[in-house]
Amino acid sequence: MESLCFLFEECHLMLEIHFVYDVVVALNTLNDAWDNTPPNWIGSSDPCGSGWEGVRCTNLRVTAITLASMGLTGKLSDGDIELLSELQTLDLSYNKGLTGPIPPSIGNLKKLTNLILVGSGFSGLIPGTIGSLQQLVILSLNSNSFSGPIPPELGNLSNLYWLDLADNKLSGAIPVSDVTKPGLDMLTNAKHFHFGKNQLSGEIPSQLFSSKMTLKHVLFEDNSLNGSIPSTLGVLVQTLEVLRLDRNSLTGPVPSELNNLVNVQELFLSNNRLTGPLPNLTGMSVLNSMDMSNNTFDASDFPPWFSALQSLTTLVMENTGLKGQIPVSFFTLPQLQTLVLRNNQLNGTLDVGSSYSDQLQLIDLRNNFIVDFTPSPGFKIKLIKLAGNPICQETEGTSTYCRLQDTNYTYSTPENHCNPATCIADKLSSPNCRCAYAYVGTLYFRAPSFSDLGNSTIYTSLAAFLMKFFNSHLLPVDSVSLSNPTRNADNYFVLRLEVFPPAGQDAFNRTEISGIGFVLSNQTFKPPHEFGPFYFIGDPYPKFEEGSTGTHKSSSTAIIIGSAVGGSVLVLLALLAGIYAFRQKRRAETADKQNNPFASWDPNKNSGDVPQLRGAKSFSFEELKKYTNNFSETNDIGTGGYGKVYRGILPNGQLVAVKRAQAKSMQGGHEFKTEIELLSRVHHKNVVSLVGFCFEQGEQMLVYEYIPNGTLKESLSGKSGIKLDWMRRLRMALGTARGLQYLHELANPPIIHRDIKSNNILLDDHLNAKVADFGLSKLLGDPEKGHVTTQVKGTMGYMDPEYYMTQQLTEKSDVYSYGVVMLELVTARQPIDKGKYIVREVRQKMDKTKVGYNLQEIIDPAILGITLGGLEKFVDLALRCVEEAGAERPTMGEVVKEIESIMQIAGLNPNADSASTSASYEGAIKGYDHPYTDESLFVYSGAFLPAKVEPQ
Repeated sequence: MESLCFLFEECHLMLEIHFVYDVVVALNTLNDAWDNTPPNWIGSSDPCGSGWEGVRCTNLRVTAITLASMGLTGKLSDGDIELLSELQTLDLSYNKGLTGPIPPSIGNLKKLTNLILVGSGFSGLIPGTIGSLQQLVILSLNSNSFSGPIPPELGNLSNLYWLDLADNKLSGAIPVSDVTKPGLDMLTNAKHFHFGKNQLSGEIPSQLFSSKMTLKHVLFEDNSLNGSIPSTLGVLVQTLEVLRLDRNSLTGPVPSELNNLVNVQELFLSNNRLTGPLPNLTGMSVLNSMDMSNNTFDASDFPPWFSALQSLTTLVMENTGLKGQIPVSFFTLPQLQTLVLRNNQLNGTLDVGSSYSDQLQLIDLRNNFIVDFTPSPGFKIKLIKLAGNPICQETEGTSTYCRLQDTNYTYSTPENHCNPATCIADKLSSPNCRCAYAYVGTLYFRAPSFSDLGNSTIYTSLAAFLMKFFNSHLLPVDSVSLSNPTRNADNYFVLRLEVFPPAGQDAFNRTEISGIGFVLSNQTFKPPHEFGPFYFIGDPYPKFEEGSTGTHKSSSTAIIIGSAVGGSVLVLLALLAGIYAFRQKRRAETADKQNNPFASWDPNKNSGDVPQLRGAKSFSFEELKKYTNNFSETNDIGTGGYGKVYRGILPNGQLVAVKRAQAKSMQGGHEFKTEIELLSRVHHKNVVSLVGFCFEQGEQMLVYEYIPNGTLKESLSGKSGIKLDWMRRLRMALGTARGLQYLHELANPPIIHRDIKSNNILLDDHLNAKVADFGLSKLLGDPEKGHVTTQVKGTMGYMDPEYYMTQQLTEKSDVYSYGVVMLELVTARQPIDKGKYIVREVRQKMDKTKVGYNLQEIIDPAILGITLGGLEKFVDLALRCVEEAGAERPTMGEVVKEIESIMQIAGLNPNADSASTSASYEGAIKGYDHPYTDESLFVYSGAFLPAKVEPQ
């Protein structure tokens, strides 16, 4: 048996070394193929161990490469990139020097979720092999030089949320599926189709749109599409918010079915060949902007239904055959800012009245038949343009409104009560009057809801929003400046953005630039809703903090070794195995001095042996002090009876949460070691991970992965701003169940959580549920015994009554608590609210003879009115979980299978990941502090909590 174990361990070691070798080869090949890579790539053949900038590793696996705005030049080589089999994120945006095609081997990166190549120099065909990346959520290839057709294989990307192929040279038809091939109509989870500024031709297929789709943005502007607008768009895709079909060759009438698009806010149909009558679109009650200019509609009077669009800010109907007089009531629309009706047949008197919108800035009626205009007393509208009307011929053009007037707007973020600095070289003066090398780029807003570019409040609001966003993501930004607002030829709203480094720095380093570029390229940043969909193009950064721009590198150590042995894989592996074993021995010999603060524990105080850790890293006090900016108040994100929690950022860019215990809450060495050993053995995507710990200088600190989107409780209550539809709730129920199943059935020994509640379920940036807070957890040391006798602890409302009565804690105790969480997902009510217990309330209200069990009275209003597929089975399962007797409750493994079945009933794929948060919800940041509070992630173990049962 020992020899078998030995052989198994040797094989495992060789496999690990082979995998690491593949990663080294792949990255060093890229390193050789590119110029201007980060300087710390030079002279190191170990991307993970040496912490290459822009490369993130997990357990020696490269999981992310983010190198936005690095000034890279070269090409993506085929063959070697497929060795990065664990890669999840690849972002090479804003590197114009990266050219050539995407290699077909990209299709072998099966774990890739984000492929982002915005604003670079790539060209050639988009490889159809991308369609095999089943985990892909974001595919952003916009602003390159890709040509040829859209690959129909992209229709296989069942998890795709964001598809941006805009601003390339793509041609051919929009592909849809048939019996022989896939098509884009299969992307039922997609919210964004951005195909503008290409050379696409043919008709927009009616099959492209279906009732299964939940599209929000359809942007097909500036192509060569022809034929009619498919009526299926209006009949079947009622989730749509932005529709741009302008600057094509579309013909025929506008289908009346578009009136069904009650959520559309921006509608652009201009510069086509549309005919027939103007459609009545009164159903679009939230419409902000509409442009139907330069079509050949039937001549008609100014439609009265325009006056019913109470949300309208911008109406552009140039050269559309409008005639008659504009009713006075139209100008009373409360949000109206811009009216452009030039080159029509409008006549009579222009009467704006005295109750016109106080936001109205521009009325452009040039080249019509207006004969009179008498402004009311106190008239304040900035621009009236009537040149080319009879009224201007009669007055010989002397009135201001008869002259051609410029509408250029200037704006620049004002200085913050200081005098602008005079800067040299490429440095710019910041709003705080500091000279520094700013990260500069351009924001393109594709469909904003406003048109008044002279309103400085808009820019002040956006600048504040940007700063709040950068700070919340721990990006070291001192200030931002916005300038040069314009409307470009694409009818995009364009703004120049300058981002300045923090005080004490003349420039950003590469990690900081990569971080800022990534959150803008992958749509993590969501501007206020009135700005609409956007993209960002970053300029080359002039000077990084270390003063080096990187140089072309010779082959790395690993490649030299490979050449020396003549490419013999066996010899290379043996050599690497020897190096690995030698390094391991050296590490063991120096562990007491370098990486093991436990070695300094006082054995006379029952500190115990050095803990057996699995993946958790020991940090020094000075390291955590640095990573949290000296435990600054700005990084303080939560306080509890144990102490405080701080945000921190590790050298590899990973965000972490550092729990720092107060002296009165500190455990003994043995207990602290036991807790770390427990947490370090937990590794599952639905369980919050322990990154490391610190035990020195009288400190006890735990370092966890940072979870950005709060607790399930906060989302159910509306505090987080994240909208939870039924689909998301089912996915969160499944994720939580899988996390508990792992603790009960796969952890060795099994772990009983003992405090499952909605406040201990966190939502990551993909809105995946993660089980958190192991402060009360217990190991099931004797699985055959089936329980642990222990003092009763937990949270009232979630606590297993059998455990409460017998003090015998079992895995079924977690099942009971989980059942209560399931009922919370349905009702959004607290378990005990105003003396009413949620379990009893559901049992009393439900009537199994009626649809939905007659639970409408207590179902969360946020999900009422929509089909709740599988609701009855979900409630049945929840009530089985909260049976009085533990023996009558299912196991978590059984719960997982049943929820997977329920999801299939609801038309969902239980094995599909949640959408990327860069686009999974559109809510604004609410200003709450994330979930590190008394009731949340970090609570010390039960031995150091009050003996009484905790109230919720």
